[in-house]
Amino acid sequence: MTLMHRELALKLALVTWLTAVWVLLWGNVSVANIAGGIVVALFVTTVLALPTVPVEGRVHPLSVVRLVGVLVYYALVSSVQVAWAAVRPGPNPVNAVLRYPVRIKSDLVLTFMVDSLNMVPGTLVLEIDRAERVLYIHVLDVAKPDAIDQFRTIVRVYEDAFIRAFERDSEWHPAVVHTTRDDEDTVVETAHDITTDYSAGPDGKDRQ
Repeated sequence: MTLMHRELALKLALVTWLTAVWVLLWGNVSVANIAGGIVVALFVTTVLALPTVPVEGRVHPLSVVRLVGVLVYYALVSSVQVAWAAVRPGPNPVNAVLRYPVRIKSDLVLTFMVDSLNMVPGTLVLEIDRAERVLYIHVLDVAKPDAIDQFRTIVRVYEDAFIRAFERDSEWHPAVVHTTRDDEDTVVETAHDITTDYSAGPDGKDRQ
């Protein structure tokens, strides 16, 4: 699929989604509501269009299914853990902010991962260091000696699932995007010209 065809498919999908939302808001499926939804969707995607987000990988349906399973499983496990932490006797849970370096290269996929982590009870991404590809994550109940290692393992499972679903290394091609600068003509630059190996820390050791 060429870049033009991909952009057209994405726009059609967005128009379809916005039209469906419009019809659901009205609560009645009719020709008038569908036509009105299409008009509103075209207005939003054309007049109020946001900057283009580069799509730099491929979608693997089976891996997406696995990803959904991972998200649902850990959301349920975390729900039980948070509920137990709220009702169990003893001192209040110990919280912490953990630093986690990510291997995900695409800002779009990283956004998906951050949103997924924020939906996990007891977990909240407080800051994203986009340049260094580092997340700062608030974690609930890390008093146990192995709690931090367990949480890092869970985040690594999330990350691996997103990479398999959307941006495998063998298929990764940084997107070419158009940007504008003050007092200059439109320029073309390559997004994410990343040469740093994010699998290793500054000391050369493998990051956990």
